[in-house]
Amino acid sequence: MTSIDRRTFLTGASVAGVAAVSAVALAACTSPRPSPTATTTVTETPTAAGPSTWQALAAAVSGTLLRPSSVGYGSAKQTENPRFDDAAPLGILRAASTSDVIAGLAFCRNSATPLAVRSGGHSYAGWSAGGAAGTDVDPSLVISTAALDTVELSGDGASVTVGPGAPLAAVYEKLAAAGRAIGAGSCGTVAIGGLTLGGGVGVLSRSFGLTCDQLAAVEIVTADGVVHHASATEDADLFWACRGGGGGLVGIVTSMTFTTRPAPTVTMWSIEWDWRWAVRVLNVWQGWAPGASDQLWSTLKLLAGSTHGSTPSLTVSGTWTGSTPLEDELAPFLAAVKATPSSQTAVAHEYGDAMLRYAGCAGEPASACTTGEGGVLKRVSESGTSSMPTVTLDGDAIRRLVAKVEAAGGIVGLTEGGISLDALGGAVGRVAAADTAFPHRTALFSVQYTATFADGADPRAYDEYVQDFRRSLSTPWGDAAYVNYADPSLTSPGQSYFGENLARLTKIKTTVDPKKLFDQPHLLS
Repeated sequence: MTSIDRRTFLTGASVAGVAAVSAVALAACTSPRPSPTATTTVTETPTAAGPSTWQALAAAVSGTLLRPSSVGYGSAKQTENPRFDDAAPLGILRAASTSDVIAGLAFCRNSATPLAVRSGGHSYAGWSAGGAAGTDVDPSLVISTAALDTVELSGDGASVTVGPGAPLAAVYEKLAAAGRAIGAGSCGTVAIGGLTLGGGVGVLSRSFGLTCDQLAAVEIVTADGVVHHASATEDADLFWACRGGGGGLVGIVTSMTFTTRPAPTVTMWSIEWDWRWAVRVLNVWQGWAPGASDQLWSTLKLLAGSTHGSTPSLTVSGTWTGSTPLEDELAPFLAAVKATPSSQTAVAHEYGDAMLRYAGCAGEPASACTTGEGGVLKRVSESGTSSMPTVTLDGDAIRRLVAKVEAAGGIVGLTEGGISLDALGGAVGRVAAADTAFPHRTALFSVQYTATFADGADPRAYDEYVQDFRRSLSTPWGDAAYVNYADPSLTSPGQSYFGENLARLTKIKTTVDPKKLFDQPHLLS
């Protein structure tokens, strides 16, 4: 099979295989607002102190424990971002069960070994690498939940119980076979655990809500080794924190149950313009997209770099799951732009087919939608950060944004850089900010500033580009950010990620993890 750079697919393909949607679109979840509770329901407790040596840990688990001298350690330590390949974790525990997670946590407590938690390994900040340079994470035991990847539908298909390590491609394939769906991200290699715990913005967010909004229950192991079955009515504080509070903060989730709905037909559409229309398209899109029909999601991408030649690309693309003609929905937008597109395509697909196309795996089984052995995707070195704006840009700010995209073309070694704006509103905005840990319910769109570059290149220039891009728009857009696009350079990350929910989340964290076993850097500070 031919390896495909998924980011290149998303920005360069045409929609007969459809072009492109979000660079890393995530997903979400919605549920009734739980009442805060201090009740802790114990469904399993450790029966012994647990292992305190590496040998004892290896003997205690049914999964695989890899040390630096172990065969397979070199590949197992890799995350999805090659810039963190210099990480040298003390060990990697590929948990095969909840009991393995309990044993791993006991070992970290007993031996004072730093802990890193990984599901899919997509952290922009590299925290799940377990000790990469520049991440402020000490060499650690990485507890990986990648092998906890089962996908089981209920008898009537109304719910699905998923292991946190299940990649989205596999989740979509299993759901689609049963005619069911959830709304989640476009990147097939992202694990559903990390995506959901941070909120989950995706290509169906405006109609389905965030991935966390569709979450009905979780099984989670807290720092003391206690297993909780949390929901809106049981251990409601823990459940609330799991809906947008970020991964690896209050415990390790070992199972998640989501509410499903009938799988829709997904029309994937894409419109491109000559770059000279960038100011006009952005101005119109930002006022139109967040208030469009709930079934219409769109992303605006302005990208430059070596893969785009001398001129940046300007694309608006998206999904339509409604019953009326798509052209009727797009007509007001196109009329307001008053510029003829250079290309315009739209193709209807079954839900499962559409989601694998977004992942860059059209025509492939979910098992091939991976960067691992036998997969058709490849890892990409990248840098990124985010904004969560609640206001639109004026003309001066739009021109400043366009200039920053154009500047990406002059950065030596930059493969692709720029900005992606993913429309929110719709179902996302109908959940109160305090109902889940995800606070950005009034945001108009989520914004990603990204840069990709050659493996092994010094990332500092690319980090500075995305961070400076963000700073250049901080006056209109403020400092709010999305925790799933973690950025260690944020001045007040806790406030940026969680806003008015920071106090409650910090209180829950302090209660269930008083000794800070789950010590995510730059998260709640």
